[in-house]
Order: sequence, then structure tokens, then C-alpha cells
Amino acid sequence: MVMRGSPLGRRIRQLSLPAAGSVKIKLLLCCCICFTLIALAGRASTFMGRKHRNGFSDRSSVPRKGYAILINTWKRNDLLKKSISHYISCSGLHSVHIVWSEPDPPSDYLVKCIDTIVRSESKGDRRIELKFDINKEDSLNNRFKEIKDLEADAVFSIDDDVIFPCSSVELAFDVWQSAPDTMVGFVPRMHWLDKSRNNMRHYGYGGWWSVWWMGQYSMVLSKAAFFHKKYLTMYTNEMPASVREYVARNRNCEDIAMSFLVANATGAPPVWVKGKIFEIGTTGISSLGGHNERRTKCVNRFATEYGKMPLVSTSMKVVDSRNTWFW
Repeated sequence: MVMRGSPLGRRIRQLSLPAAGSVKIKLLLCCCICFTLIALAGRASTFMGRKHRNGFSDRSSVPRKGYAILINTWKRNDLLKKSISHYISCSGLHSVHIVWSEPDPPSDYLVKCIDTIVRSESKGDRRIELKFDINKEDSLNNRFKEIKDLEADAVFSIDDDVIFPCSSVELAFDVWQSAPDTMVGFVPRMHWLDKSRNNMRHYGYGGWWSVWWMGQYSMVLSKAAFFHKKYLTMYTNEMPASVREYVARNRNCEDIAMSFLVANATGAPPVWVKGKIFEIGTTGISSLGGHNERRTKCVNRFATEYGKMPLVSTSMKVVDSRNTWFW
């Protein structure tokens, strides 16, 4: 018999500790290996089930009406055709509405080309509607004009010079269906209270780098965002006329105006969906000097018109876990 307090007993306990530690390490390694194998198997099965146009998954749960794409364009017919050629392959698409504000109506050749593109994907039970929304006046407010015959509830507002993979668009559509009163988009921006102005309530506007630095946002730009079609009616008929007049006069900030409108109606922040963006254009309003200063003026002007700051900040971001190794 070995006594508990004897030197031999202490020696046995010292020898047994490494053995127990070794067992724990082996168990931990086994768990890690099993977790890795399960993750790889899951990614493999997802990939095998993803075989569809452009390598993206087919969705059987898309609502019957899907969503309408509202494309804003201006004298960039090649970009317009390229953009429509891409989005027409997205499985949830129901209709395409082109916001046309140029002095001359679209040529017969352009209409025929785009109609051919749309018809190429209208097969079987799938019929994609195409409509040019012609405007006599050149105004940025045209992109949010009321569309009375719009069947789909969801509107995907997009500029003609940016492209997102269909998988990202469908993910954002799924997110929007869970919160159909808010805006769901890919391009976040922020505002903040400028405390350096003493007692004045003055706000600043922040672009992408501000969002990245602060980890917050309060807007998603309508250059790539989902919202309910009712906001087109509200923008046209219920939003303060002074806001529309400011947008028309300054040729800027219609997207900020829409963010104010939705936030004022919901009292909630938008939702940012992370997605890969492909810029296919080279010029735009944001490329002009003093862009952030003009946007800051818009934020403060709209806050004055509403009599308050309706924008709500958040730090939430939606990512596609199918393309992420670790959650």
C-alpha cells in the first residue's frame, strides 16, 4: 500500500498529470478535425446544390411576384444593356423598369435590343415585364416617381453602372422579406452630430471610410437597395415638397431624401447586406469635387424640413454564411 503523503504517492500523482493533459489535447484535436470535416462536407453539399446560372443557387421559395428592378440611367446605353443582361438572370426578378429622363425618347433600336435581352430569359412560366418609364422633365426625383401598375411589392433600385452577383441580390431580397418596411441595401453611409458647432444642431455626412472607421451607418444608398413600392407613392405625394424641390434644384441627394422618408415612416435603421460590387462605369455625381460637403448640406436641410433627425444609426451587417468559413 502506498501512503497518500509519502514521496512515492506524490511521484505517482506527478506522473499521472501529463497523461491526463495528453488525453485532453488529443480530444481537442479530434474535435477540431471533426469540425473541419463537417464544415467541408457542408460547403461541398452547398456547392453541389448550387449548380445554376452563373453558379448561383436556384430558389424555389421565391414569391410569385418576386421583385421589380428600377434602373436609373442617363446616356449610357451600353452600360444599361450590360446591366440588364446580368440582372435578367436573377431568379427572383419579376419586372424591369427603366427610368428614362433624357430629352429624346429611347431609340427603336435600343428598345428592340433590350426587349430581346429580356425575352431571352422569359421561358416557360417565367415572363419578365419590361417597361420604359419616360419622363418629360430631367430630374433626379424621377427615379422615385410613383408606378401605379407595379405588381411586385419589392423594388430593387439600382444604378446602371453597378453590378452585384445574383446570389447577393437574392440574399438581400430574403432579408427585405423579413423586414419589408425598411430599406435593405449594399452601400452604407452615415451621419453624425457635429459637436464642434457649440449649441447648433449640425450634422455631418460620412462616406464609406467613415462607416468603416466608426462601425456604424444610418443610410443605405438607393443606387443598390430594396424598399417597398409604397415608398414611391410616399416620395411623390407625401414627402415634403420642399425636399423634392431641393433635390431638383441641386441635382443631388435624392437617395438621402429616400432614406429620410423611410426612417421617418418606420423609426428604424436600414439593413446593410455585404456584397461584392462591380463598378462598370467611370463617372458620376460622387466623382465631383466637394461631394461630401454638398451631401452634408442635404442632411442638414432635410433635418430642418422634417423638424427633427429621423435617421437611426446601427452597427448590424448581414453576411452570406455560405461564403464565410467562420460565423
